[in-house]
Amino acid sequence: MDIEERVLLLGILKKESDESLDNIVQKLEDAGVFTYKEGKKLLKSLRTRGYIKDQSLTISGIQKAKEIELEFKLE
Repeated sequence: MDIEERVLLLGILKKESDESLDNIVQKLEDAGVFTYKEGKKLLKSLRTRGYIKDQSLTISGIQKAKEIELEFKLE
């Protein structure tokens, strides 16, 4: 899993209840992580791999995002 996918998955984990996945992609585009088009492709990839269903993470998506969160934490 590349860094952009990992950041997107973590962003989805941390999203507010009133935010959509498009909002998260837009925020990450604004931060320079990727373009909107690339973000949409990454969302599709994460859906195909079973990490996202509808507008939220699946159980496996939550588990993977929490693993990523631990990797990014500074000790």
